[in-house]
Amino acid sequence: MKVILIQDVKGTGKKGDIVEVSDGFARNMLFKKKLAKEATTVEINSLKNKKDAEEFHKREEIKRLTALSKEIHNKTVVCFVKCGENGKIFGSVTNQEVAQSLLSLGYEIDKKKIVLKEPIKSLGKFQAEIKLISDVPCKITIDVQPLAK
Repeated sequence: MKVILIQDVKGTGKKGDIVEVSDGFARNMLFKKKLAKEATTVEINSLKNKKDAEEFHKREEIKRLTALSKEIHNKTVVCFVKCGENGKIFGSVTNQEVAQSLLSLGYEIDKKKIVLKEPIKSLGKFQAEIKLISDVPCKITIDVQPLAK
């Protein structure tokens, strides 16, 4: 009997898979515990349409992130920080502050996607990488300037 798995079933398959199982296993185990439903042509077509839609949305998201990556690449972001008289800043510039500076430029980037090689603890220009998508390089320059008193 062909069934569509609603949840992962150890030794049988993953959620969304169409698998061939024995009639008894399907009726006594999978259907009773609501782990699967019978694979009728309507259900198979519905599953196929759902997977196609997910693939389409995934491709669109990749296109959007690639375009955003190319747009941000080699941009300069200015971060203003409190500092002492000799140019030493209090604390360090974090991913959160870089994300806030990017947001002020109109780019909403998750702070977890910003990779700093080392903590920024002085004034000047520094390189950072943004990992929006694995194959597309995206580097920005962070210009750390003193906050006007």
